[in-house]
Amino acid sequence: MLVSKTNIEEKLSKVRKKHILSEEMRMKEVYKIFSQVDDELDRIKQNVTTSKGEINNQFIIDKLDSANIYHIEEIKQICIDYRLRFLDTKFFKGQIPSEALSKIKAIEKVHNLEIKGFKIIAPSKLFKLEDKDDPLLFAPIGNGYHYLIHQWGNDLHPLRKLLMWPFKSIVNLAILVLFMSFALTLMIPDGLFSKSNSNAQFWILFFFMFKCIASVVIFYGFALGKNFNPAIWNSKYFNS
Repeated sequence: MLVSKTNIEEKLSKVRKKHILSEEMRMKEVYKIFSQVDDELDRIKQNVTTSKGEINNQFIIDKLDSANIYHIEEIKQICIDYRLRFLDTKFFKGQIPSEALSKIKAIEKVHNLEIKGFKIIAPSKLFKLEDKDDPLLFAPIGNGYHYLIHQWGNDLHPLRKLLMWPFKSIVNLAILVLFMSFALTLMIPDGLFSKSNSNAQFWILFFFMFKCIASVVIFYGFALGKNFNPAIWNSKYFNS
């Protein structure tokens, strides 16, 4: 005699039919659960998108991942090196992904609190329009420490730190201008301005080239209201 295999789904269906709740009542319970979830996510999204000011969230320290805790000086250094901004999330114009909201919800449940005061690291342009670079969402803990909740988007260009080096200080920018002037002077063909070459002629051309490039850099900086990385990393103003 062959014994038929047990279909767990059928057995489960039979148990459900014996349950005290009717189908209508069951669906009401399900709708209620989903409604509560939606309300929680709406609340969290509202907290993230309107966050402003410094708030110290009372996390349970033993339940935090120490690898995600960063001090403001560490955040400042990264922002300066890569020309990023660290601002309240109310200034952020990109989309907050659902994964970030879900993580916040899970953390709130573990720590039994409502997280507020969110901040975000992102390129300046992401505080004006959407882009693909990688924002990092933080929640303040207190005493200058912040907890990294979620990162999304693509990684920054591997050469971004090098490309942003000239904007770290006026000294760095001056070094770049000097280097460019020297390189361009070397590219000028011999005898272009006179039949004989001399050191004096080279340095005159170098000085002329330096003035031209420096003038363009200064004009660009003043015209667009640009500033150096240490001055803008936590600035909320557009022209900086």
